Amino acid sequence: NLSGANLSGANLSGANLSRANLSRANLSYTNLSYPNLSGADLSDANLSEADLSYANLSYANLSYANLSYASVEKARFIGTQGINKDEQTNLATRGAIFDD
Repeated sequence: NLSGANLSGANLSGANLSRANLSRANLSYTNLSYPNLSGADLSDANLSEADLSYANLSYANLSYANLSYASVEKARFIGTQGINKDEQTNLATRGAIFDD
């Protein structure tokens, strides 16, 4: 359980965080490239300026998460909760992949 943890600036590249509880965690400036975050709880997490390239965020909960300036190239948001249409459009223009 990493709920509320301060992981700002950490290198978590390639980590398997599937189904992890990262709610309210500070993940700003964190290298989260190529991780498995499927089914993870990232609700209310700070992911500002994090590197989420090629992340698997399928079925993750991103309700109220801060994704401002996060790198999301080729990140998969299939079935992800908590992303509204405006946020989806913004993330897609930055290279994120969504299901239709």
